Amino acid sequence: MIKGKDIVIIGIQPWDIEIGSNCKNIAREFAKENRVLYVNPPMDRITKMKQKHKAKIQKRIRIAKGLETDLVKIEDNLWNLYPKDGIESINWISSHRIFKILNKRNARILSKNITSGIERLGFSDVILFNDSSMFLGLHLKDLLQPQMYIYYMRDYLVKVPYWKKHGEQLEPKLIEQADMVLNNSTLYAEYGAQFNKNSIMVGQGCDIDMFTDADNSIRIPEVFRSIPSPVIGYVGSLTTLRLDIEILQYVATQRPDWSIVLVGPEDEAFKMSALHQLSNVHFLGSKDSSTLPAYIKGFDVCMNPQLVNDITIGNYPRKIDEYLAMGKPVVATSTKAMQMFNQHVYLGHTKEDYVALIKKALSEHSAVRSKQRMAFAQMHTWENNVKNIYKAILTLNQKLAWN
Repeated sequence: MIKGKDIVIIGIQPWDIEIGSNCKNIAREFAKENRVLYVNPPMDRITKMKQKHKAKIQKRIRIAKGLETDLVKIEDNLWNLYPKDGIESINWISSHRIFKILNKRNARILSKNITSGIERLGFSDVILFNDSSMFLGLHLKDLLQPQMYIYYMRDYLVKVPYWKKHGEQLEPKLIEQADMVLNNSTLYAEYGAQFNKNSIMVGQGCDIDMFTDADNSIRIPEVFRSIPSPVIGYVGSLTTLRLDIEILQYVATQRPDWSIVLVGPEDEAFKMSALHQLSNVHFLGSKDSSTLPAYIKGFDVCMNPQLVNDITIGNYPRKIDEYLAMGKPVVATSTKAMQMFNQHVYLGHTKEDYVALIKKALSEHSAVRSKQRMAFAQMHTWENNVKNIYKAILTLNQKLAWN
């Protein structure tokens, strides 16, 4: 356990993001025993121009004008900083040399805002925890002079076009200068180890309590009354960047006696797909995150038909823990990151595998197996995840003789 430290978190997701965020959960766990400043990404010029009608951007404009405070207390020991000063939008620049010059300027602007927040809170000897901000984070170790600088990788962002453009050159430099690189995937840990010997796999957390139904109080939504069993379901964003439509189409056409239920927002490719023409495929749309356990409870088998590509191959799919916490049998695509689940999840490679494994999952399901799945998921709480982070920090402290 680490107690009484001052921790500054920077990243690519603001506190007021609508979706779940690993880093927000980690921040709350840190704040149980430490003081934490969570820094929103600074507003860039293009976002301000294109999204100025949105309430969140209007709030940031008011903060920039001094009409609202930039430092907000969220709860005990946890504050949120809205950087007052905007930065330039520079990722469109082709010249890597010019990008680096302007990126350093942007980092100085952010550093000035963070320093202001640190001083007002009376923070000292800070631990700087960088959640995936590979551009602005490149210079913050030099500019802020933290006691320890940690880079946290939970996505293979360098393979995403926006980040790849300049990130392939810059992220390795950031990883090299960090005191430690923490990862939620074995693949990411191996990638980081190419540039930093202190690249450590710390796993992943999940809101297990939210997906616990020990008292059988969760009610299956009424819509399931009109959907024939067995129900094979998926909860999450329906995006062709990460999901394999071909697998879904194959399962649905090969087994018309199974109902395929998809819960989540669709991208354009999903909206235009032939899945909408199949009578046994049910799109239930986007749902509030608080209702997702009820939809999972309505599934007989849960699935994660992940598309394997450079972006997804190392992903730790948080939804697997959510499925298992509900005691559900799960069929998922086999990847390196999924091997840690192989005793509790049916892993396949092909669309044919999915049909065979779903059939097997239906036939082998039992109360005993359900309890085993729930027990395994209970190991992946945010508390345990942050304990792993603390362990990694304390181990490094011993090497650095930090006290």
